[in-house]
Order: sequence, then structure tokens, then C-alpha cells
Amino acid sequence: MKKTEIDYWIAAMLESHGNVSDLNITVGKTLQVESSGQLVPVGVTPPVSELTPFQTETFALNLIGNNRRLLKDLVETGSCDISYSLSDHARFRVNIFTQKGYFTTVLRKLETEIPTIENMDFPPAFGKMAAELNGLVLFTGATGTGKTTSLAALLNRVNEERSVHVITLEDPIEYVHKQKMSTFNQRELGNDFSSFAVGMRAALRQAPKVILAGEMRDRETLEIGLTAAETGHLVLSTLHTIDTGQTINRMLGMFEQEEQPQVRHRLVDTLRWIVSQRLLPKVGGGRVAAMEILRTSLRVKDLIMNGETEDKTYYHIVREGSALDMRTFDQHILDLFSRNLITEQTAMTYCSQRAEMNRGLDRIKSERGESTTSLTDLALEAEDDDSFGFYGR
Repeated sequence: MKKTEIDYWIAAMLESHGNVSDLNITVGKTLQVESSGQLVPVGVTPPVSELTPFQTETFALNLIGNNRRLLKDLVETGSCDISYSLSDHARFRVNIFTQKGYFTTVLRKLETEIPTIENMDFPPAFGKMAAELNGLVLFTGATGTGKTTSLAALLNRVNEERSVHVITLEDPIEYVHKQKMSTFNQRELGNDFSSFAVGMRAALRQAPKVILAGEMRDRETLEIGLTAAETGHLVLSTLHTIDTGQTINRMLGMFEQEEQPQVRHRLVDTLRWIVSQRLLPKVGGGRVAAMEILRTSLRVKDLIMNGETEDKTYYHIVREGSALDMRTFDQHILDLFSRNLITEQTAMTYCSQRAEMNRGLDRIKSERGESTTSLTDLALEAEDDDSFGFYGR
């Protein structure tokens, strides 16, 4: 299997459906792409009904080439990350891993056009994040929820408005920023630095004003990030957490119990914003981002220092913080539902607090003149049965 055949497969997969985000090469399956969140098969000539172990291994090793570091990662850890370009047409972030002794390759399509805050319809808070002179700004969420896209839009705003030196540490480089007002130096894990901690430590000696660390993967990286934020840098990074409150608890959990009081003080001094993201299926196809936004305030700092209680939680503070550009997932999801961008079922599936979401959905449906519950006949049935039914539970 030659490189030309591999490129043909990739090109055919890209053109097979609309909204293709991922390409999947797995033993025992045909070629597949993820389109609008669903895996769908792809036909090629000659046809491939089931990929063989030889085909998936050849595909993977052709992408790796003769890179000894990647081969070592694959052997020692069972996976490796690379970037791949299909001529000038498309770029991919690639993960190759082993399963049951076979090779699987997943290619995530990277956008070539730099996203902007305006084009992505991101909230006004993003402009304020880009204007921060120092501190820590974190984007969180599961893999594939758009954290990298949001950070790229933020950096693009910095690039258009500020004459500063920006260092990015990425795995791999996804969006290539042009040299505008800012000076960009984009470094790739494996090729330009060995680990995020090493890259972060080096960045402190490279005179940047803004540092992007692709991910806070461990305590050492977080500690250097806090140091950078304390010494006048704006540090942007990501974490794999489900909401803003869990993000703070996760950072504290990276440190030993006796170290946490000091870390709480450091977070109070450096943390500026946390944005958590979820991608929701959109009415009519495609996906739309729901965002929970936390901004540090006196109330947030008090919680960081003293922890949450039953009456005082991050969720409650974010819910009541609209004057400071804060909002919960539930508030944003209700906004998306009110604009008919998502269905009621989607809203209930992706919400954080079901009771809160139910009340909000009923309010919106009442304003529209719609029925606020689908259980209209249940009470009568309960009376006929001489039982309490649902309402009596």
C-alpha cells in the first residue's frame, strides 16, 4: 500500500459526506468518517468491505514514516500523536494506537481558516479574556468539544489588537496563525519540545507576554503555569473537566493535602476565567457549542479559599453572575432552545441540573403558548385507577 493510495483514501473520505470531522481506520470495519457526530461508512474503488490488519498497519506506518520518536511512543505507550497534511487541501491531527494487537488510526480534520470571535458567535466575554494582561484562562471539556477552536479565536483577537510575543505549545499544531500585530512562535510537542512542562519552563526564558499550553496534563505543568501567571504572563490552557467548579477542584486535587492552602492562595491571585464547553446536536444538522463561563470575583475567591458548602457552590455563583459575564450551561442551553437551535430532548440530555432545566423549559414553552408538560392525561388516569400514580410518588 503506497502513499498515493493512502492519500486517495483520505481524499475520498473527506469528500464522502458533509461536516466530516474525523476519519476512522479500524480492523474489521469499512472506512468510516464522523459526520455531524455520527460514524458513517465510506465507499472507495476498489471497495473495502472490511479492513485487514495488514491494511491498517500499513496505513499507520506510512503516516509515521521513519520517525523514531513516534515509533518508540507507539511501542512503549501503545499510542502516538502526529500531524499530517494532504497536500495543500487539508491538515489532520492523528492518533495511532493499538487494540487487541491491531493498529487503529483516527484522523481529526483541522480547519485551515482561523476562527474569529465574531464568526463563531462567541459571547462578548471572549473579548475581555483576550484583553487580560496576565493571569490564567482555562478552557475545559471532553475531547472534541471545541476547546482548541475557542483558544484559536482568542489568540486571533490578541493577534489583531496587541503587539506582543506569543508562544504556543501544541500537540500537534492545529491552527497556523499569521504574523499580524503579534509575533507568533508556534512549537509542536515531540518536534520542538519533549513535554509541556519542559516547554513551559523554556517559554519563561523566551520573553513572551502570552503563553498557550495545549493541556495542563500534570501537576508540574500546572505549577509552572501558575508561576508564569504570577510573573506577568497571560497563560491560556485546557483541562479535561466537565464544568467550571470541577475544574478548580481538579487543579487543587493535583497537589498534596498540606500543599493545598498555598495553591488556593495562588489560584485566587492568578485565575481569571474558566470556560467549559459541550457540543450539542443542532436542529437541522451540525452541532452548536454550549458554554459555561466563570469569572473570578470576590465570591468566587471566597469559594476557592474556603471550599463549597451546601448553600454556596460555584454553580450558584455562576448562575447569579450575569453582570460579570458569567453563565451556567443550563442558562446557555435554555438560550439555545429559545432560539430553536436545539430540541427539548437535547436540552434535557446535556443540562447540568434537570430540575432547573425543566423549570426553564416550561417558562419558555409557556411564553410561546405551548403545553408545558407532555403528561396531560396522567392525572385523570390516576383518578380512574384510584391510585396516586406518578404524582403520588
